[in-house]
Amino acid sequence: MTRQVSSVTFFRDAVGMRMSATYSEIDETTGTIIGDNKRIDRVIVQKSDLDSANEALDIAQRFIDTIE
Repeated sequence: MTRQVSSVTFFRDAVGMRMSATYSEIDETTGTIIGDNKRIDRVIVQKSDLDSANEALDIAQRFIDTIE
């Protein structure tokens, strides 16, 4: 079985930076989707991961800042 990420969201709340991700589980032999739209939520605690999440949010903000 392979797990394939389908979406990721980063957001800040009272406990810190959180990540929410959805994924599908796929049978490697047949390509059949075994599970779809499964979800995990985690508080990000490692500094390197926090830096990466903040960079992703900064990229999104730059795109938003260009909207006229």
